[in-house]
Amino acid sequence: MKMRAFVVACLALFCILGVCQGGDLRKKFYKLTCSQAEDIVRTKIQEHVSARPELPAKLIRLHFHDCFVRGCDGSVLLDSTASNTAEKDSIPNLSLSGFDVIDDIKASLEEKCPGTVSCADILALAARDAVSVQFNKPMWEVLTGRRDGRVSISGEALANLPAPFFNITQLRQSFESKKLTVHDLVVLSGAHTIGVGHCNLFSNRLFNFTGKGDQDPSLNPTYATLLKTKCQSLSDTTTTVEMDPDSSSTFDNDYYSILLQNKGLFQSDAALLTAKVSRNIVNELTKQDKFFTEFGQSMKRMGAIEVLTGSDGEIRTKCSVVNS
Repeated sequence: MKMRAFVVACLALFCILGVCQGGDLRKKFYKLTCSQAEDIVRTKIQEHVSARPELPAKLIRLHFHDCFVRGCDGSVLLDSTASNTAEKDSIPNLSLSGFDVIDDIKASLEEKCPGTVSCADILALAARDAVSVQFNKPMWEVLTGRRDGRVSISGEALANLPAPFFNITQLRQSFESKKLTVHDLVVLSGAHTIGVGHCNLFSNRLFNFTGKGDQDPSLNPTYATLLKTKCQSLSDTTTTVEMDPDSSSTFDNDYYSILLQNKGLFQSDAALLTAKVSRNIVNELTKQDKFFTEFGQSMKRMGAIEVLTGSDGEIRTKCSVVNS
């Protein structure tokens, strides 16, 4: 208890000296309270990714879906209860996965530092570390200090998450509502360089684009023919297709080259070419170093959306349930 009181006093002194601003996110937030926290997350993620190479795409998506609903507060991790349907059971979130990985990391951290590291921080770190395994170094900086929310409502996921059929105006409005720019929109869309998409989310582009049994004219015809061999009906909800053909397990800037060949899988991908400002950004991001730099900065901005810090929220003991 004395040690804990000392740590709290030190943190308070840090704030007085101006190191922490109003409980905002900062570097090495757990340095005094759980010094091994980030190492534990990184080690666990390396173990999981080596066994499940699809995890980087899954965890980036999980983090994104968390941040766009109530901010980055771990609300997407909460289970539904008898009296409430949670975000994870909302239609846009039914294909999310990786919850077990976050739970495993949380259990290790609770053993080492009980009641200290938030689920929201674990998710932000896990997404970064999963993508970084390929490079053997951290690909962007993750500031920490988030606290966990206590509310998760299914309808809020539907209302806040940008849909795969959005046009450029809808996408910009969705990102602007989270204080993110069109630049962030184009950069973060680059996460589609890894992972897969379900046929039912884009097959209208193949079979019934305007309701007349037609194909989306903006979709590369050769690519459309290939997609039709994989997705054979509008009602196919089980088949998945690589979002970045032939490179869906490698985090790179290939997505933008694919996009410029009119091979973006979703309408929301193709939409990035329909406005001059976003198309120009697509062209800039065909340079790999530029993409890596910009992606890290946009992820940092996304990871700060409406965060709970200081005494707001709580530190959940289990990520799937609020503390009693």
